[in-house]
Amino acid sequence: MLLPGDIAVPPGTAPLILHVFPTFAVGGAQVRFCALANRFGPRWRHVIASLDGRVDCAERLAPTVPFALLPAPVPRGLDPLRAGFRIRALLRRLRPATLVTSNWGSIEWAIANLAPPRIHHVHTEDGFGPDEAAGQKPRRVLARRLALRWSTLALPSTVLLRAAREAWRLPEARLHHIPNGLDLARFRPDGPPAAIAVPGEGPVIGTVAALRAEKNLGRLLRAAALLRAEGLGFRLLVIGDGPERPMLERLAAELGLGGTLFAGHVPDPAAAYRAMDLFALSSDTEQMPFSVMEAMASGLPVASTDVGDVRVMLGPGHAAQVAALDPGALAAALRPLLADAALRARLGAANRLRAEQAYDQETMFKAYAALLERGRDPAC
Repeated sequence: MLLPGDIAVPPGTAPLILHVFPTFAVGGAQVRFCALANRFGPRWRHVIASLDGRVDCAERLAPTVPFALLPAPVPRGLDPLRAGFRIRALLRRLRPATLVTSNWGSIEWAIANLAPPRIHHVHTEDGFGPDEAAGQKPRRVLARRLALRWSTLALPSTVLLRAAREAWRLPEARLHHIPNGLDLARFRPDGPPAAIAVPGEGPVIGTVAALRAEKNLGRLLRAAALLRAEGLGFRLLVIGDGPERPMLERLAAELGLGGTLFAGHVPDPAAAYRAMDLFALSSDTEQMPFSVMEAMASGLPVASTDVGDVRVMLGPGHAAQVAALDPGALAAALRPLLADAALRARLGAANRLRAEQAYDQETMFKAYAALLERGRDPAC
């Protein structure tokens, strides 16, 4: 439900957790939160603040989860001082047991929480936006170093763990490396595929991404155009939506990529992966992308740019499928997968096995529950 002006919270006596997201559109951090909330149901009550007003991901929350939505709680354009006072007022009114902030876009809430009385604070970092794809901004490094020194940090990738240690210089005891996990019973190779009619002939190259600049779907389209110029037959399926969709659709047409389907947002992508023959990631920046894990669990081979922990996730036997950040390199990673169905099957089976061994969501759930409850035994 949407919170009315008096900020009514879900009724009950369970601890109240306030989650602050730069956006509650569908994304890795938002999907992880929904999975966590669904796993524990009424154990906690949740208020979800979406700073840009979008609440699309709420559709993934189960009926057993007591939650309320707080869209755009701080008007855009407020100066930092007035925004800080507004945040402090909201924290006093809600009085959550735990404040959870997500990524740089919520850092003002971490700063506001420095004033006493402090609320137990967990900060999750999942990566950097396009403006930091080439390196962290010194001002942001300093802000994280100061704002998060007394917070608990949950970091899904070794890249982010190293940044928190070496750049942000945060106390080791406050850093927790929690690899992402997913529902291996839902994302699996067997089961019905989505009824998605991708025009054309040949293997389906699929991707699942928010259509934003840092995901660089243009790189995938240009790599596909190089492969098409060589005479390779394939189809291209893009699952996801976002501000770059009109530009990407125009680019696909300009590149002559017939057989490309922009399918938009799909609430449950598990069946969509089963409509693909291979998966491609073309991002400029990632850490431990859920889409790669979901593709692995679905038994798909993966070709990806060399970002974040992707190389570690796939393992040493997949080095040829991890590419430099240019269309030609990504095309080279895709080429053998398009040409060899047996290779696709072998690498896909290896990916499923690795997902079973390393990315079970129950381990992730228990680790996050322990952080949210400050040491309470999360076993249920």
